[in-house]
Amino acid sequence: MPFDLDRFSRTADRLAVDDVDFDAFRDRPLAPAHLRCLRYMHDVEQHTSCYLRNLLNTRAHNDPDVTTFLTLWNFEEHWHGVALGRVLAAHDEPAGTSRVAAMRRRLGWRMTASPVLWMAFSAATRHFLAVHMSFGAINEWTTQAGYARLADHPVVSQLLGRIMRQEGRHIDYYRSVALEKLDGNAAAQRTTRAALRTLWNPVGAKVMPEAETRHLVRTLFGGPDGTAVAGRIDRRVDALPGLGGLDLMQQALATYAA
Repeated sequence: MPFDLDRFSRTADRLAVDDVDFDAFRDRPLAPAHLRCLRYMHDVEQHTSCYLRNLLNTRAHNDPDVTTFLTLWNFEEHWHGVALGRVLAAHDEPAGTSRVAAMRRRLGWRMTASPVLWMAFSAATRHFLAVHMSFGAINEWTTQAGYARLADHPVVSQLLGRIMRQEGRHIDYYRSVALEKLDGNAAAQRTTRAALRTLWNPVGAKVMPEAETRHLVRTLFGGPDGTAVAGRIDRRVDALPGLGGLDLMQQALATYAA
């Protein structure tokens, strides 16, 4: 079924959190390993506006449906980050703009150079949207799976369940357009396959310290249960036209969880 962008445009909204008891974390805080994962997730969600900036310097900006989706995607992702920031604040952790500003300072020249690199890549291939939408689907699959693995605290479960439902709509869009761009197009499949094999890393790996990415991958995708989740993601990638056998999550485990 095609993605209903008009409906998404009408229903996209900030995350509902008025009934979430954030103070409960003061009596029952998250385990340190899970709180560390949540810091990572907060920082990556709050970095979405920078990804949007990069994407709007590419061929993506030529398609009004894509820019409509990306605008709404960025809006919802921003509020995910704000909600996760409230969890951090309830643990007396830095959160929100002060934390994001420190992260962007840490990235330094990479913040300035990244739009140019994205623009150059987009100019080099007419199949950029196939690449972008495939990356988007895979990144949302892994993000949603990571949230599901982290939801072992009653308040976190409530909050992340709401985030995951919004992420599910993002997945539906990315996957639907990826299928459209890849299906029956051998050149788009080759380009996307090569880009994923060369450039894909777990979400946030390019902007977070490597030690934090290692911790996230080991915690959420290590062990028998996590490995099973990683395998399901790889099977979803396999189902995209021309992308079978990439084993992206297995490679990520070998790189970051070894």
